[in-house]
Amino acid sequence: MRSALLETDWNEEWMALQAQRPAPDDPARWDARARHFRPRETHPYARDFIELAAIGAGESVLDMGCGAGSLAIPLARAGHRVIAADFSARMLEMLEEGARDAGVPDLVRALPLAWDDDWDAAGLGPGCVDVALASRSIATSDLRAALSRLTRVARRRCCITLSADAGPRVDGRILRAIGTRVAHCGDYVYAFNILVGMGLAPEVRYISSTRRDTFRSADDAVAELSRMLAGGNEDRIGALRAYVDGHLVANPDAGAPGEKGGPQGPFMLDRERVVRWAFLSWDAAGSPDM
Repeated sequence: MRSALLETDWNEEWMALQAQRPAPDDPARWDARARHFRPRETHPYARDFIELAAIGAGESVLDMGCGAGSLAIPLARAGHRVIAADFSARMLEMLEEGARDAGVPDLVRALPLAWDDDWDAAGLGPGCVDVALASRSIATSDLRAALSRLTRVARRRCCITLSADAGPRVDGRILRAIGTRVAHCGDYVYAFNILVGMGLAPEVRYISSTRRDTFRSADDAVAELSRMLAGGNEDRIGALRAYVDGHLVANPDAGAPGEKGGPQGPFMLDRERVVRWAFLSWDAAGSPDM
């Protein structure tokens, strides 16, 4: 008797999942948000990612979906040559400005590139870097193709992060408090099984990061958080409003740059949200599927 797990086409399952989700932000939306994403210091999440990536001295790196350089800039400061790729032209401008301010412009090459572009035409041929990274940036309907591209361009190692819970925009604590169902299967499950099916041996570790969501008003908070109720929990909107009324407090940092690409609102929830990311790494050298 064959296992259904072994018979599952995990890339097909991923495509079906993406078809049910809202379309990811396009380059224009990230361009508009870019000015708020310039790294001022190495974020704890980025430090954890870099530590787990274990990049060797002098190794070259591809940072795919680099944003404004939260990984690329500290890696360049550590002496690594970094190809920093993103589909947002404005994000790449912020990256280059940050690299100049950090004194490492010669170590960072900004490359306009999307997951579904022709990587060879962009100069990313087989084994062009030692290590290929994708930190919280895989946004494509064809996950297997994305993982294959990363593996192909890396001489030694690949590292990615994907959601380990219901998703980075979902607060399981709130959903449990208002009596809704919480899905626990994270995106990384699909990537892990696709990589195994490619003949690779991925390892999984976890990074926890905190987020402080802020809002313009109680009504704004309910509207924002109600997106978590889509897919069968819409009848809990009253319980969500009661939760917001009991947990919304003044934000002492109102107006300061926020995590969502804009100034922080005057209100926030009284507890930070914990987001858990799965860090997947695998040996790209001699991979059987490339």
